[in-house]
Amino acid sequence: MKRLWLPLLTGFVVLALAYAVRWQIDVHAPSQKFMLPKPHEVAIAAYQHRGELIPATLSTARGAVLGFAGSVVVSVGLAVLLAASAGLRASLFPYLMALQMTPIIVVAPILLIWIGPGLTSVAIITFLISFFPLVVNTTQGLISTDRNLVDLFRMCRATRWQEMAFLRLPAALPYFFTGLRISAILAPIGAVVGDFFAGNSAGGVGGLGFMTVIYSANLDTAALFATAGICCLLGFALAGLVHLLAWAALRRWHESFATRER
Repeated sequence: MKRLWLPLLTGFVVLALAYAVRWQIDVHAPSQKFMLPKPHEVAIAAYQHRGELIPATLSTARGAVLGFAGSVVVSVGLAVLLAASAGLRASLFPYLMALQMTPIIVVAPILLIWIGPGLTSVAIITFLISFFPLVVNTTQGLISTDRNLVDLFRMCRATRWQEMAFLRLPAALPYFFTGLRISAILAPIGAVVGDFFAGNSAGGVGGLGFMTVIYSANLDTAALFATAGICCLLGFALAGLVHLLAWAALRRWHESFATRER
């Protein structure tokens, strides 16, 4: 009940504060009231622009899902290789960090030159933003397996890949899902950033990042807030799916879920 009612109570407080701040603006600086729309004005704007926002949301969701799925596949495979070889880990990890630290504002123009605007560039930008937390967490989980269990497997003459498949990978699941949650939250952000820098409106449909450019040019702050809210909903949807998968995989044995069900 606390996990249900406390967030709702906090939400009501935030809404009340938003109305209070807007009331202060209406009284003391009425010419600036366009800068902060009332919450119900944001809902009205979302409904009025639904013909644009629904296709834009689907476009951004495609980029987010493609980039996120690609990051999962590449990150898990790369994490297994990094965990299997300390030399490979020492060789590649600095370059992975350099790739993560390269600003997207620099990468996006390169992708535009190489690939051109569109869904492919958006998915690659999403991948670049979301894969690093996943590969780092999964690698850390694979190399943090209980040493006593590792010694037991080796005493029983298990091969390195048997040790990886039947010991290290299951033990790394909590780390994997931690990274997966972070990547799921970052994926919609990456897709919106990708839409902003590398999206287009081919076929009359642009992503949410593309729509923010239009709403910002028109000073339509209510529509901008509505777009931000939809981006948050995309993040919640992906994070909720990951949480459900983590619950299904960990609830019978890991403390993070087992203690909640006692």
